[in-house]
Amino acid sequence: MAVETMTVEVVEAAAATAVGFKAIGAGLAVGLAGMGTGLAQLGIGGAAVGATAENKEMFGLALLFTVIPETVVIFGLVIALLLLF
Repeated sequence: MAVETMTVEVVEAAAATAVGFKAIGAGLAVGLAGMGTGLAQLGIGGAAVGATAENKEMFGLALLFTVIPETVVIFGLVIALLLLF
């Protein structure tokens, strides 16, 4: 009986560890994607504001260029959701 109880406890511990690792992976996917997007928008945002200040017609293009890196965060969120569910 003691061996069966120990085996069940080991299986439960392994399942809990797997859930924890999935949560860590999901957090890393969203966090690192967010940091990468922030670094990408650092240069793009400054250039977009400068271009818009010089020429008001560049606003639409500048807005488009600032939105493009945000898709990386969406991909990170999709990966996190796939990991968790």
